[in-house]
Parts: sequence; C-alpha cells; structure tokens
Amino acid sequence: MQIEAPDERLSLIPTLWSLVCRAHQGPAETAKLARAQLLDRYGGAAQRYLRHVLRDQDGADEVFQEFAMQVLHGNLRGADPQRGRFRNFVKGTLFHLMADYRRRRRQWPGPLPPSGAEPAAQPVELESDRRFIESWRDELLARAWTKLQALEAGTGQLYYTVLRYRADHAEQRSPQMAEELAAQLGKLFRPAALRQMLHRAREKFAEHLLEEVAHSLEEPDMEHVRQELAELALLDYCRPALERQTS
Repeated sequence: MQIEAPDERLSLIPTLWSLVCRAHQGPAETAKLARAQLLDRYGGAAQRYLRHVLRDQDGADEVFQEFAMQVLHGNLRGADPQRGRFRNFVKGTLFHLMADYRRRRRQWPGPLPPSGAEPAAQPVELESDRRFIESWRDELLARAWTKLQALEAGTGQLYYTVLRYRADHAEQRSPQMAEELAAQLGKLFRPAALRQMLHRAREKFAEHLLEEVAHSLEEPDMEHVRQELAELALLDYCRPALERQTS
C-alpha cells in the first residue's frame, strides 16, 4: 500500500487562495458563494480584532459592516499570495477601515511632532499586530472546536464533551473527571477509558486545527505550516496531528 508523504497529505487540503480566486474570477453565482464563504470563515477573526482595538461595540459593528460589504462585493482583489499571507492583507484592510472610521468620528490622532514620533507609534503598532494575531488564533481555535462538536454530533463519540470539560477543569485528575462526567451525562466512565477518549479527542482537535491553519496558506507544506503554527503560538495544540503527519 502506498503511503502519502506529509506534504502530500497537507496538499489535499483546499487552500484559501483557491477560494479567493473563485470569489473574484469565477462565474457570478460561484463568486457570490465564494465571497460568502470567505466572510463566514474569516469574519469572526475580523470582529474579534475590531472589538479589541476599538473598544467600542457600535464602532466595531460599523467597521465590520464595511469590511463585510467589501468582501461580499468582491472588493478584495488586491489580495495576492505573492504579497504575503492573507491574514496580513485582512489586517491591512481593517486598519484602513478603522482609520476612516476614526477620521469620520474625529478621533484620528493629530500630526506627529517634527522630531518624529516613530518610537512612540511603534508600541501601538506592535500592540495592534499582537491583537490581530490573537484574534486570528482565537478564530482558528473556535473553528476547530466547532468541527469537533460537529464530529461528536455525527458519530456519538463524546470527543467534544470530554475535551471541553478537560479544558474547563484542567486541575482535575481522571477519577474525579470520570465521576463528574458520569453524574452530568448519566453514563459510566472508567478513568482508563476516559483517558483514552481524551487522548483521541486531542488528536481529532489537532487534526481540525491543522486543517484550518493549512487552509489559510498559499503553500500548505510542512515547513510553511510549522512556521505559521509557531507565529500563531499554536504548535502545542497541533503536535499530535504533526506527529501523525510525519509518522
């Protein structure tokens, strides 16, 4: 039996750029559907970022609506894999939309002093970058959780339930966790079996998260995926899936 190499496995994951291409170059109905998919997949990250940076729910909603209109009307043609990651393009688009919003609200900062204020502006820019990466990472994690929940609904395997419980009760040991889950679900859990289920749930979650990260890259090979995971501080979450990819 022929075994696929890790990069071949990753290459089977449809990339974001193919979706971007369909959104702006495909037939009208195909493009419309692709644009809606783009907004569904990355709108959550944009909303999180806007709420963090603007600290104003109404303002965040207003800017997000403008972003959504740009996506749905096909105004993201400037997105080009040769210019860098798509998440950086999204961040730049949101930055300009926020600048326009602040200008309209007369909240945009005044001119910099003649001496130059780059050192003062740098921490603000770095904080903005950090917030965007956090928002992007949180959205990828949320999508992985959603996929795990859908897997549980479709198979009856309690992967989402046990992993979510572990995430919310990290201090509990297996016997106490088994007892608590048994009380909640009315189902007997043996600690050894629960540990095995938890191990499998972590593997499934890592697989879903790896798919989400690979999807966002132009070249979803192992090297680029590892680099993206490192930049997003997601390596620890994905180690089980990476080990399976390289085995």
